[in-house]
Amino acid sequence: MPKKLKFDYKGSEFLDKIVKLSGEIITLCDQCGTCSAGCPFVEEMDITPSQIMRKVLIGDMEVMDSQTMWICASCFTCTVRCPRKLDVSKVSEALRQVKLRQAVDKMDISDISAEEAKRLPVIGLVSSFRKLTG
Repeated sequence: MPKKLKFDYKGSEFLDKIVKLSGEIITLCDQCGTCSAGCPFVEEMDITPSQIMRKVLIGDMEVMDSQTMWICASCFTCTVRCPRKLDVSKVSEALRQVKLRQAVDKMDISDISAEEAKRLPVIGLVSSFRKLTG
C-alpha cells in the first residue's frame, strides 16, 4: 500500500481541503494547458483553468478572489481533453464551496429600513446577504 504524500508547506492544508472536496488528485496536473485551451469560457475568466490548478497546488489563496470558479459551466471539456483525466470543474466546485462556507456578509441587515423590508421580496433579501451564491 503506497504511503500518502504529505506536503509541509504553507498551503498544504488548503490543497488537502480542495483535494478532499473535489476528489481530484491535483498534484497529477502537469500544467500542459489543455484545459485552458479547450475551455469555451476562458476569454471571460480572469485566470485560466490551468492557473486555477496551479494556484491550488501551491496554496496561493488569491485563487479564492478569482471570478473563474464562478464562470466555470462544468461542461467537462477540460476533463475530456485532459491527458491526466483531471476534472477542473470539480476543483472549481470545491473552491465555490470553500468560498460559500466562509459566509462573508456583503450587506448588513440593519442597513435596510423597516419600510424597505416590507416591500422587498424575502428571497431577494436573503440572496443579497451573500455575494455570488446564485
